[in-house]
Amino acid sequence: MGAPGRALLWLQLLALTQAADKVWVPNTNFDDATNWSQNRTPCAGAAVEFPADKTVSVLVREGHSISDMLLPLDGEFVLASGAGFGATDAGSRPDCGTGARARFLDPDRFLWLDPLLWRPGDAARGLFSVDAERVPCLHDDVVFPFDASFRVGLGPGAGTVRVRSVQALGQTFAREEDLAAFLASRAGRLRFHGPGALSVDPEACTDPSGCVCGNAEAQPWICAALLQPLGGGCPQAACLEPLRPEGQCCDLCGAVVSLTHGPAFDLQRYRARLLHAFLALPQYQGLQVAVSKVPRPPGLREASGAKADTEIQVVLVEAGPETGGAGRLARALLEDIAEHGEALGILSATARESGAPVWGGSAAGLNAPARAGLAGGLVAAGLLVLLALLAGTLLLRREGRLRWRRRDEAATARAGAPLGFHNPVFYAADSAEALPTPKSDQRSSSRSYFLNPLFGEAEAEA
Repeated sequence: MGAPGRALLWLQLLALTQAADKVWVPNTNFDDATNWSQNRTPCAGAAVEFPADKTVSVLVREGHSISDMLLPLDGEFVLASGAGFGATDAGSRPDCGTGARARFLDPDRFLWLDPLLWRPGDAARGLFSVDAERVPCLHDDVVFPFDASFRVGLGPGAGTVRVRSVQALGQTFAREEDLAAFLASRAGRLRFHGPGALSVDPEACTDPSGCVCGNAEAQPWICAALLQPLGGGCPQAACLEPLRPEGQCCDLCGAVVSLTHGPAFDLQRYRARLLHAFLALPQYQGLQVAVSKVPRPPGLREASGAKADTEIQVVLVEAGPETGGAGRLARALLEDIAEHGEALGILSATARESGAPVWGGSAAGLNAPARAGLAGGLVAAGLLVLLALLAGTLLLRREGRLRWRRRDEAATARAGAPLGFHNPVFYAADSAEALPTPKSDQRSSSRSYFLNPLFGEAEAEA
């Protein structure tokens, strides 16, 4: 890697040490084409119409000539330097059309709980967040850009949204009383609406191993907002036996590595290790990784004997067509933990991997309807062939030309190398015993495996 690449990498690693920011993406700017019904700003001489029963703040950056304007029930125009409105005859531009009004879209369509409407303030290349963590978490700083007007709906059904701080209109609100006063003001009412509530808690996450996001209760509403453009349902995953990590709305293809840790574990340092020691390698280009602390499922906690109610979740997915890179990286991480687990503060690890790709699809589940149609056609053709063979077989058997007898066959387990690691810190330094050999249960089709060094023996998940 050259000097520019190393410099960029260290800038990314430095960004990981800063407080997490979530930046609001959409706006209600007059000059943004996506805010208008025809997906373009009003032409010269156009008639402009705002929703009559809505409240909105609109930033205007440029000068506009219009023939007519229907204003909203309540609102404001924020005029930048040189911006304004002038009157002109209708249809002064031939390419603008006549008679059609330019309608400003519903400003209440933007919801706080929609993951698509947020972006991380400092995102390192190769890192992503599970769906529930794309929305501001309990310890995040929320930023509404100063150079844009906005309107955001709180709720429905999520109760009170809590974050570390809120930055809006050039002010940072880190105290509850200051934020409450702003939300009650006219400027606050123009920008925030809905049945939910917004509060701040300035307490930072001081645990080096990270803090749970805190959006578990709101996740059903987060997923509903995310999937609303798709009709409320998840797209079909492009692999057999897909995975659904904690905090993710839909199944995905890839691998998940779950870590239990001791007091020496540092989440930011481990993220940096993933970026520097793995994602920077050519064989892992195109992979994306999400690393965060999540609640540990009670059933898994009881099965493994671990007492911790949280774990570190590492989600590995491929941005392009699935090639097995996520599974290879998961195994590489287990090998790395086996060698360096003591220094990293990791006690044990498990790995789960999705099955083979379906019809050569991508890990993101794209083009699922096309694959489904192809699969349906093949299944229909197969059924016709099967019926023909069955009819022929029955005919032959009736004529005495074919006989058969039943014979029980044992089900074979799906082949797959078990995944796990052994942490030598829990064994005596002078021990000459070899690492225990993982034993796979031939009756199980699970592709997950873990080695718990606290007990010194391999344990396999069903």
